[in-house]
Amino acid sequence: MTMELLIASAIAVLTAAGVYLVLRGRTFPVVLGLAFLSYAINLFLFAMGRLVIDQPPIYDKATESYTDPLPQALVLTAIVIAFGMTAFVVILALRTFLETGTDQVDGREDGEAQP
Repeated sequence: MTMELLIASAIAVLTAAGVYLVLRGRTFPVVLGLAFLSYAINLFLFAMGRLVIDQPPIYDKATESYTDPLPQALVLTAIVIAFGMTAFVVILALRTFLETGTDQVDGREDGEAQP
């Protein structure tokens, strides 16, 4: 199995799990789904950067090739943004649970009928 197939499979599994969990009716699986989607995006950004091993990240006339530092910077920025977003969504879910008494995404009880 090649590394490309492994990375593509990991991205596909994380994306599928994230979409499945985001479509659930409770708030905690939605938060986990958003986290899985952010991990899939981070892997995708990192894989698209074509990581070169044992090469300097800065272009110099003395070197023949170099690795692009932009995908690494994008992934680090995305990790920080995803952490902040996840913390915000957890606080919103907790506040909604304390206000409504249920953890359903739409705020209704389990047996309540829709209008």
